[in-house]
Amino acid sequence: MHIPDGYLSPQTAGGMWAFVVPAWYWAGHKVKNTISARQAPLVAIAAAFSFVIMMFNIPLPGGTTGHAVGATIIAIVVGPWAAVIAISVALVIQAIFFGDGGILAIGANCFNIAFICPVVGYYTYRFFAKGAATDSRRRWLSAGAGAWIGLNVAALFTAIEFGLQGELFTAADGSALYSPYGFSTAIPAMMIPHMLVVGTIEAVMTSSIYVFLIKTNPVLLDNYDYLNAQAAGSYKLKPLIIGIVLLLVCTPLGLLATGTAWGEWGTKEIGEEIGYVPTGMERFAGRWEGFLPEYAFPESEGAGEDEEGATGAGDETGGAVEGGAEAAEVTAGATEEGTVEEVAPVSLEGVEESTPGYLISGVLGLFLVVGVALMATRVLTGKPRSKEQLG
Repeated sequence: MHIPDGYLSPQTAGGMWAFVVPAWYWAGHKVKNTISARQAPLVAIAAAFSFVIMMFNIPLPGGTTGHAVGATIIAIVVGPWAAVIAISVALVIQAIFFGDGGILAIGANCFNIAFICPVVGYYTYRFFAKGAATDSRRRWLSAGAGAWIGLNVAALFTAIEFGLQGELFTAADGSALYSPYGFSTAIPAMMIPHMLVVGTIEAVMTSSIYVFLIKTNPVLLDNYDYLNAQAAGSYKLKPLIIGIVLLLVCTPLGLLATGTAWGEWGTKEIGEEIGYVPTGMERFAGRWEGFLPEYAFPESEGAGEDEEGATGAGDETGGAVEGGAEAAEVTAGATEEGTVEEVAPVSLEGVEESTPGYLISGVLGLFLVVGVALMATRVLTGKPRSKEQLG
């Protein structure tokens, strides 16, 4: 769901900024009133979790890939508005440093993934879990349901934004200017794999983490309620930090998922499959690819070298495993029906070569995300640092 630059018209991209800025303002206002400085490390860990989990790529039917977000479980722990801030920080770092999502498209990506996903997921969870005990079966099932609905509503918004381009922004000869896919292609292409696969994985992951927290750190599941009641729970940060580190170590497994996320093909693939490169896409795509493009060393031939334009780096690590190997290349990109026809098998040698860059990028990204989220939360709370929860 990381929209690259060039797929959205300036009007659409600008319009999404107009939506997300008020969302950020409201989230900041709510965080100021509900989060204390002592909760800042927890918000930073939430941002780190979202950053890492989005590095895990999931193979999808048709040869594309997707990823979980962790938005609903984050919202349950720190509240929906702190979740908006935390996930936004992760997305901005991904775009600026790793080229994962476009710079101009930050507004759209943050609105879809950082606002719609956690807010819809959280309030769906609250609706289904109303009146249930924290450790009841209905609670963790509600958490999974909220995660599934939140992610799929976010995917629907993304599909609508793609579809608008194909319907409204065309040249005089009828050719597309930006994303070439209308609603009839974009909506099913986005929604079917998210409803069947990615959303299901998000739901299972969320329910599993909820059950784990019941057994190990139950106060976190009522943390937001405690804050609203001006109370304070006692929670442990160290197990959460250890969990993030273990997830980071496992992120290279995402390199095994070949293919490119739907709607994140480069201009080369688009040109080969539809016969031309939309002029607007060519103008805006690939202007910024990040300091470590696609979570790989700049000098590496593996980081999707053949991507000349818009890319969604975290979702297309099939290209990242080229690194001296001939397999793991998307062989058929986007078809006129908006699907991927065929993907060559992954090269384990290429995965091994790409792993160091992927891990180093993950470590760098974690430090950046934690630092920015920590600073943003403390600025919003306007209070000095507390060390009570750091031990």
